[in-house]
Amino acid sequence: MTIQKGVYLLFVLFHVLNCQTVDVSKRVDCYPEPGASQDSCQSRGCIWTEAPSGSPVGTPWCYYPTESGFTVQSTGTNSFVLAAKTKNPFGDNISPLNVKYSTNGATLLLTIGNDDRYVPPVNIPKKPSTSTESLKFTSGNIGSSDIFSFKVTRASTGIALWDTSIGGMQFADKFIQIGTYLPTKNIFGFGDHIHKKMKHNLDRYTTWPMFARDIGPDSGSALSTQNLYGVHPFYMCIEADGKAHGVFILNSNAQEVVTGPGPHLQYRTIGGRIDMAFFPGPTPEEVVNQYLQHIGFPFLPAYWALGYQLCRWGYGSLDAMKTVISRNQAAGIPLDVPYADIDYMNHYEDFTEGDNWSGFPAYTQQLHAQGLHLIVIFDPAVEVDYASFQRGITADASFIEWARDDQVPHSIQDQYPMAKNTRVMLGNVWPERNTAFPDFLDTKSNTNDWWAGEFAQFHKTLPFDGMWIDMNEPSNFDTGTYSSMEEQLASAKLSCPISGPDSSLERPPYPTQAVYQRDGEYLFSKTLCMLGKTARRSRNFYDTKNLYGWSEARATYQAIPQVTGKRSAVISRSTFPSSGRYGGHWLGDNTARWEDLQTSVIGVMEFNMFGIPYVGSDICGFNGVSNEELCLRWHQFGAFSPFSRDHNSEGMPDQDPAVWPSVATAAKIALGFRYYYLPYLYSEQFLWGSALMIAPALYQGQSTVHAYFPSDTWYSLQPETYGQKMFAGFNDVNAPLSSLTPVFVRGGFILPRQAAQTTTTASRLNPFEVLITVKTNAASSGDLYYDGGDDLIPNDDIEQHPRVHWQFSFTSSIVGGVFSGNCETCSTAVKPPTLDTIEILGYPSAPNFSGFKLDGSSVTLDMSKSSYDASTQKLIVSSKNFISLMALKKKFTLSFSNN
Repeated sequence: MTIQKGVYLLFVLFHVLNCQTVDVSKRVDCYPEPGASQDSCQSRGCIWTEAPSGSPVGTPWCYYPTESGFTVQSTGTNSFVLAAKTKNPFGDNISPLNVKYSTNGATLLLTIGNDDRYVPPVNIPKKPSTSTESLKFTSGNIGSSDIFSFKVTRASTGIALWDTSIGGMQFADKFIQIGTYLPTKNIFGFGDHIHKKMKHNLDRYTTWPMFARDIGPDSGSALSTQNLYGVHPFYMCIEADGKAHGVFILNSNAQEVVTGPGPHLQYRTIGGRIDMAFFPGPTPEEVVNQYLQHIGFPFLPAYWALGYQLCRWGYGSLDAMKTVISRNQAAGIPLDVPYADIDYMNHYEDFTEGDNWSGFPAYTQQLHAQGLHLIVIFDPAVEVDYASFQRGITADASFIEWARDDQVPHSIQDQYPMAKNTRVMLGNVWPERNTAFPDFLDTKSNTNDWWAGEFAQFHKTLPFDGMWIDMNEPSNFDTGTYSSMEEQLASAKLSCPISGPDSSLERPPYPTQAVYQRDGEYLFSKTLCMLGKTARRSRNFYDTKNLYGWSEARATYQAIPQVTGKRSAVISRSTFPSSGRYGGHWLGDNTARWEDLQTSVIGVMEFNMFGIPYVGSDICGFNGVSNEELCLRWHQFGAFSPFSRDHNSEGMPDQDPAVWPSVATAAKIALGFRYYYLPYLYSEQFLWGSALMIAPALYQGQSTVHAYFPSDTWYSLQPETYGQKMFAGFNDVNAPLSSLTPVFVRGGFILPRQAAQTTTTASRLNPFEVLITVKTNAASSGDLYYDGGDDLIPNDDIEQHPRVHWQFSFTSSIVGGVFSGNCETCSTAVKPPTLDTIEILGYPSAPNFSGFKLDGSSVTLDMSKSSYDASTQKLIVSSKNFISLMALKKKFTLSFSNN
């Protein structure tokens, strides 16, 4: 009887599981770690079905029943209390579990998790957004079950942006998971990764881990999903009708997202809670704006920081640096910012100067006299046997520490009198001896005050202008392991526990694919132990690691007023949502190969979407040996990256533009265009905006670009076809090595510009020009934003910043044209040059050059610089001191009639 009963129950279980078989395109993986088997899968209460031939790549064989998750225990106003029902293979689900939602302007906010759960201390502003659209939250059940699910829908269309009826929700202390169906496969975002295309491939299952790590991008592989330097859990979706929405998940633990062919995604994190923000758009531009309202708008760099920058690791001496800078200046290449990498330091110690660099301060003053600026590198890890660390200890600065005294490896600690009798966790990075890692999440101001003080003191020796912060994932060399305290005490390097009670954070139940992608690794590999204490011992490094680069960037940005007294630029390798408020980002240690040039385009666009528009790649490639054609094409593209810097690695041949005459020529042309249009770039908050489209050649041997032109009026700005209108759709455009990158301007815009010099310091002194592009039956418009260039922004509030902000418009008819300006914000403290030249593309008639009137008074034009070409419909009018843009002017109107 017992045997028969057991057989019957097995039959029922088999029958139930098979009835719940899920389509291969809609599975939620129940065994994401390696080693799945039918027995281990079914022991989790999940379904095992081998994927048949032709299934999407990566289809899970072990997956959750759709009707899995939590049930509703009680409801409140915009809130629910859930009870766990499904077994969690990675720990007991938290029950009861709170869910609540609200609106913030047009943004819909959702929190899953109880109030005692860790929340990243990033203090994002969360300003209310505006939109013509609204979103709606509705709860329900999955199928005929009592399992809780919810939808977020667009009110105007009823389209579900999120629909969690796919099942599989889990919420344990160290394993949280939620899945959703998506309205389309048009998904963009998530980072920091290498993406070969902007749009994710949802025809397959792909897992993208997000955990800050010191590892260079792999653009050479057909698909690389490895987690890079930063964490950005934000994506945008374009719906079937063209409307766009965005979704942001605020969480700083190790996490990952699985995109699948449902279309669906599955989000997992191993700590904290889920705080989500849904942005309704409905245009991509509005989505990004709403996201920035939530996380904070980007910092405004100094004007000079938009100039070309030249760097390398491997200057053996100051003389080597001088040689490179001088030859590029001699070649006439625009250059604003020379760099010094760790070579300039004394034994790689922050805030020091090496013996081969004894003339560095005097050379810096020489650069300043030429209108250039200097950026130097600083790493976060501070050696524990010199004055900087001692000043930190004296100032009661906080450093990442061991959790308990008995974890401290005294074989290391006791070598250093300054660190002895402390819990400071000592690691190994570039300095010759052990290092400490500042705790920039210090709940007091001590650490950030000490950090600013070190910058300020060093600045008295070396008057640098900007800060480049590297290795801030944070990176540690050769982090080891130990299984007993005896092993730990005998170790000569930082080691972390992999057994016993102290290993619970080092080896959580599911360490994410950031660990599984690499054999023999742990969460602490190449970094510090997860049990480390941060935020003045109030948090675990396990929770805050992904915030390290963000917190260092904030501390460094906040130090600027004390250090230089001027607006500057901070460049950080590791980033997190809202890092753009404090600095920019370069795309890391790329390689000198065509694939890396191609993925740089996508990386720059993604980080613009992530709210970090001051971004660019290492031009010509960091690792490996570059070559003439690659370096030339990279300069033609890199001249249009908001952050434009050539940089390469130690031991590699020089690759600055002056190495090759052809590259020097191409760089001068491309950078000359950049400098010419920098006023437009600056006015668009250092994005190239809606007016310009760049179509760079990205492949070896390429001589034309198959470029797509959206339906609109477009004009070529290439010298060979200047002013020529382009047809909508695909066009094959020439991309010669010896000319300007293919660049085009959209009709209906007004772009400010200034004649290019070899520094932005000199360029800013030139009179302004505007380029007006005519669009049939439409006015043209544009802006000019002009300020002191490097003056500090009061209270970090752009509205308090002294500036002139001109709004321009142009209209035309068969009888003539009217160009007008209105000074939307005018400060008498800012004195811009005059607007002397106006160029109009697409103007159909010759004007009466003697009939131009400015505010009703006749104007005498400089006819040596004024002309009209009927064949190209290009009009140029110019006069010295033509139009004043000073604050007292407020507005102007220039009118003219046609012949």
